[in-house]
Amino acid sequence: MHNDSLIVQKLYIRPAFWFLAFLFIGSACQTANQKSINWGTYKSDSKSSSYSYLKQVNKLNVNQLELSWSFPFKDAVPGARTSRIQANPIIVSGVMYIPSGRNRIYAINASTGEQIWSFDPFDGAQGGGVSRGVTYWENGNDKRILFTAGSNLFALEALTGKLIPDFGKDGRVNLNVGMRGDPEKIVVAPTTPGIVYQDLYILGTAVSEFYGAEPGYQRAYNIRTGKLVWTFHTIPHPGEFGYDTWPKEAWRYAGGVNNWAGMSLDEKRGMVFLALGSPSYDFYGGDRKGQNLFGNSVLALDARTGKYIWHYQTIHHDLWDYDLPAPPNLVSVVHDGQRIDAVAQTSKIGFLYLLNRETGEPLFPIEERPVPASDVPGEEAWPTQPFPLKPKPYARQHISLDDLSNYSGESNDEIVKRFKSIRYEGLFTPPSMRGNVNLPGTSGGSSWGGGAFDQSTGIIYVRATNTPGVSLVKKMEPESDTGNLFSQGKALYTTYCQACHGADKKGDNDYPSLIGLQSRMNEEEVLGKIKVGVGKMPSFASIISGKEEAIISYLFERESKTTREINFMKEIARSESANQDADRFKLEVPVRYLDIQSNGKFRDSEGRYGIKPPWATLNAINLNTGEYAWTIPLGNYPHLQQKGEPETGSEGNTGPIVTAGGLLFIGANMGPADFRFRAYDKDSGKLLWDTSIPGTATSNASTYMSGKKQYIAVSVAGDAANPGGYVMVYALTDAK
Repeated sequence: MHNDSLIVQKLYIRPAFWFLAFLFIGSACQTANQKSINWGTYKSDSKSSSYSYLKQVNKLNVNQLELSWSFPFKDAVPGARTSRIQANPIIVSGVMYIPSGRNRIYAINASTGEQIWSFDPFDGAQGGGVSRGVTYWENGNDKRILFTAGSNLFALEALTGKLIPDFGKDGRVNLNVGMRGDPEKIVVAPTTPGIVYQDLYILGTAVSEFYGAEPGYQRAYNIRTGKLVWTFHTIPHPGEFGYDTWPKEAWRYAGGVNNWAGMSLDEKRGMVFLALGSPSYDFYGGDRKGQNLFGNSVLALDARTGKYIWHYQTIHHDLWDYDLPAPPNLVSVVHDGQRIDAVAQTSKIGFLYLLNRETGEPLFPIEERPVPASDVPGEEAWPTQPFPLKPKPYARQHISLDDLSNYSGESNDEIVKRFKSIRYEGLFTPPSMRGNVNLPGTSGGSSWGGGAFDQSTGIIYVRATNTPGVSLVKKMEPESDTGNLFSQGKALYTTYCQACHGADKKGDNDYPSLIGLQSRMNEEEVLGKIKVGVGKMPSFASIISGKEEAIISYLFERESKTTREINFMKEIARSESANQDADRFKLEVPVRYLDIQSNGKFRDSEGRYGIKPPWATLNAINLNTGEYAWTIPLGNYPHLQQKGEPETGSEGNTGPIVTAGGLLFIGANMGPADFRFRAYDKDSGKLLWDTSIPGTATSNASTYMSGKKQYIAVSVAGDAANPGGYVMVYALTDAK
């Protein structure tokens, strides 16, 4: 393994008075103090609060913030497109730990930005994949960094960045082992850090979202040894609670229902809370009829044993890819005159679910309402869905003709005609073979950035993306047995890639251009990214298996005349061949429907949003009352802002952080129109400070004390000067 060590041991040496303080005051006080000045866990703490007690930077002086230091990641391969680093930096005892966009791990002096060490989990290979951060653990002098890369869980010495040899096998654990499928054929690649409970590392999964996907087992590993301690089946096995919400034997073939977004922990109660995603396939469930527990559920487990405690399902039989996208916030609220510990779960559809932490019972009323039926053969959409009555939705959930955009008469005519031609019956309009509109879309509401909770006020802050999506379901017939590789590759691209990268392969602000791909990457690198997934793109390993030459032929613009068999149904069988129980079950519904516009967006022919702004907002919701304190547009597309009108708001995945200094920090935009990092007054939503940055702010921010100075750090996407991206760190220039 490649390891560069510039060990700055002095950062970890505590002066003698700390030892004396420990004797007189006790370790609990020291731990509390360290937690108050560090950002030692993903999203700040085990409650996923995204809150900091620091207030050196406050409303009065935030406008004096300046760039203190930046760290450019120099590990991008030559010719690589700019990376989007989603990692929330953690800071412990003066050291920042963060993965780069290529998932190399760095330890950085948190005061100066000097590199201490780096670690390459891919040993020089291309690697990559989404990583939203790492986890720190210590017991006495044993200090460890835990993280995942590819399908492996690693443990490093925090001081040196060296592998810990007695963890797993030579410092790593193969996460493919212990799943349902053949470890040699599947890919389990978590994207969000796990959480620590005593000596356990509790970890979710990221799996394929297509037919034949692995189930999203939730697992816990011993931090010292790497040994698997417990497994919870998110698709229940026979005899387990929820088994009867699926077809018989579905646990043998159904997939998804995975905790990719992270989790939170009530250490006192010993409870871990998961935010679970949808079952696979995302947009058709003819082979998984039923309510499909624990899909789209907030799930509470015993952290020590993995035993079920309670659940609340937010979507029944999901057909919209409405995963729960962020860790639950553990909050304490005043409800009916009583202080109650609760769970606040954000969502893609803009509902906020407030649940009793011990029982899972809603604190505000939630009613089941009838929703539209599916018109796709073999599909049985669930007849009702839960609608929280309070708080009101923080994302837009309805479109009328008056809401459609009006950039020009021609554009409006186009949008109106398209809207009227496809199915739309409000929230939960199911995917249709004649097309349909969803608001919010699959990337709507709030994403993995989640909410930030201020316990002193009971207010949670959450962003909302208000952009509609489109779906178009098509029955996948057996493909022609012959055809040249180029045309076969084009067919694959049209079905799976075109909705995001465009028919011309030029992409847009959210998805990269594939024009000239062969000049930037070789075949192995391209196939590696397609198989593992990167950014918003899921793994397509099962889809392209046996068709690698065809997709490369099209992407690299090679008009080959060679022919080979290509058959979609055989491809499904190949993906399911990883299932070691494959010969013991037979699918009830052998047909396959596919949303050929997966993650598609409702736009006009020039790529502009099909509804009027605001396209994103920042919201402050009082969880004691369920009422809104304020709502403002978040971000801006200046070229689309009408004269005299408010800012447009702009799409994004990140979330805010909130501080005792009265501030919210957040980056707003996923595209190049608005490269800004902002600070708002938490009480009013007033913009107090913003600064230009070289790319999109692609992570939640972190804030910490190092020395006597408070810093605010955020990951920033790469630019032409440095495709690998940056960590940008701000502080008051006169702070000492």
